[in-house]
Amino acid sequence: MRTLLLAATLFTTAAQAAGPVMDVYRDPNCGCCKAWISHLQSNGIQVNDHVESDMSALKQRLGVPPRLASCHTGVINGQFVEGHVPAADVLKLGAQPDLLGLAVPGMPAGSPGMEMGSRQDAYQVIGLERDGDERVVAHYPD
Repeated sequence: MRTLLLAATLFTTAAQAAGPVMDVYRDPNCGCCKAWISHLQSNGIQVNDHVESDMSALKQRLGVPPRLASCHTGVINGQFVEGHVPAADVLKLGAQPDLLGLAVPGMPAGSPGMEMGSRQDAYQVIGLERDGDERVVAHYPD
């Protein structure tokens, strides 16, 4: 019994150390999505990668407004992550239960997965509140 308890404790500790898990849905033809997934993984987020043929229907089902849309959509702890949201902001999302999710609309150059040499477009991470209001949660570059 003691060995079983120790094994269960070690498994739980290893799972917690591995970091949060996100499901990412992407179009099969999108290359920047894979780069964003690599960014998440290198920052401790485990990713379940799903190739999705109808991204519009998925976004609609998750409540992502068209004005906040980008090329891929993640789901972590029931909240959506739309587009090239930096891992640092994803990791803070769980502490914001008032948000349905985060979004970086479009595909701004210099955002994670959209690196293009030294080009760095200014962009915002938008939080969508449960009442439908939006708020800026981060600005890049700082």
